[in-house]
Amino acid sequence: YVPPLIWGKSGHIQTALYGKMGRVRSPHPYGLRKYLTMPDGATATFDLFEPQSEHCIGEDVTMVICPGIANHSEKQYIRTFVDYAQKNGYRCAVLNHLGALPNIELTSPRMFTYGCTWEFGAMVNYIKKTYPQTQLVVVGFSLGGNIVCKYLGESQANQERVLCCVSVCQGYSALRAQETFMQWDQCRRFYNFLMADNMKKIILSHRQVLFGDNMKKPQSLSDADLSKLYTATSLMQIDDNVMRKFHGYSSLKEYYEEESCLHYLHRIYVPLLLVNAADDPLVHESLLSIPRALSEKRENVMHVLPLHGGHLGFFEGSVLFPEPLTWMDKLVVQYANAICQWEKTKSHCSDTEQAVSGQE
Repeated sequence: YVPPLIWGKSGHIQTALYGKMGRVRSPHPYGLRKYLTMPDGATATFDLFEPQSEHCIGEDVTMVICPGIANHSEKQYIRTFVDYAQKNGYRCAVLNHLGALPNIELTSPRMFTYGCTWEFGAMVNYIKKTYPQTQLVVVGFSLGGNIVCKYLGESQANQERVLCCVSVCQGYSALRAQETFMQWDQCRRFYNFLMADNMKKIILSHRQVLFGDNMKKPQSLSDADLSKLYTATSLMQIDDNVMRKFHGYSSLKEYYEEESCLHYLHRIYVPLLLVNAADDPLVHESLLSIPRALSEKRENVMHVLPLHGGHLGFFEGSVLFPEPLTWMDKLVVQYANAICQWEKTKSHCSDTEQAVSGQE
């Protein structure tokens, strides 16, 4: 990865550009919004984008994509990636995190959380049922990386028809990250405050459903929690006062322990690409020992760690102005293409061996 010459080696600038701008000259791919009713009455939504060309192996392949915290299919970095994947022959299904879309009301007193896989699983099951011939490439960005890895590791059945999984810029363990995210080193405490402020706005936009007179709301949610939400200055405070209670966790420690993908990674048997940047200001370097150790033990796991890129930045460009496509966009598609080619070669060799065996 070769970052832009003047500012590309600053993880803070890369992260700030991603957060403020998303991407430059972002395309507007056309997709259909799908609605799925969950068992608890929640309405999950995802956007479905059809491929714009034939895939390199000539088969039906769908990318099932989980965006970052409070993100959805209308975010610029997601639109840019989807457009590029479509042009490479992939159908794309993008989850809209529960409560993240400003024009979609909640239908139950629950929002997305750090590790809840229910909505992502419902989307994947819809794709498998609607397109019985398709194979899947699972992609998660930041918080979405935690969700997709946890989903695959929860059950062997979840890995059926999955060619590979790619996780970009996740932190692997919320429990381990908790302390580092409160430190001022690399301005993590400031990023924490900004992300908490954004989460507060989203939660408060749904306060009538979440905190109103609703018989279905968690009994542990109260007006006192709403008051604490107003004064919260970190994601941890929000998680402790609100988010953990959607699933009945008794403590923040239990919530972070159970919702992190750390204990599920070793149960993933499909090819797994874990991507981080060494200068990501949100992910402390101590957390990178998790994917490093896993990749040393497991042949199906590859850990990619460029020196630069920030958090979901990875902008490319010669001197000053970044290009629309990022290194991250290209990496995910190229890896998926390579796995597809590899699987097709294995299948062809297996068919040839069977034919030879039959002739004998």
